[in-house]
Amino acid sequence: HVQLVESGGGSVQAGGSLRLSCVATGYPYSGYCVGWFRKVPGKERERVATMDGDGTIIYVHPSVKGRFTITRDKDKNALYLQMNSLRPGDTAMYYCAVRLNTGCPTFPRDFPYWGQGTQVTVS
Repeated sequence: HVQLVESGGGSVQAGGSLRLSCVATGYPYSGYCVGWFRKVPGKERERVATMDGDGTIIYVHPSVKGRFTITRDKDKNALYLQMNSLRPGDTAMYYCAVRLNTGCPTFPRDFPYWGQGTQVTVS
């Protein structure tokens, strides 16, 4: 049974930082595509950053390049999103996701496993 549990969200002022964590149980992160997504009410869920099974970063949303960093700790079976220089436009519910098949897709619908989400609010 695959389970993803996020933590680390909160409320910060613009310019601040947060580090999101996503701990996985039921399978190893290593070897599979993982990613962070975010959603605001009234908009589609969007891809923030993804990493393939080899640890190669596949995608970073243009609006967060240079500010957000996706990393993975195999020993802890955890995925992280370091978010610096936060902006009000980054306010959203953030989700981690994993795909237990080949490929590292673009669309959220191609990721079958999701965490419960953690809210990030930037004012």
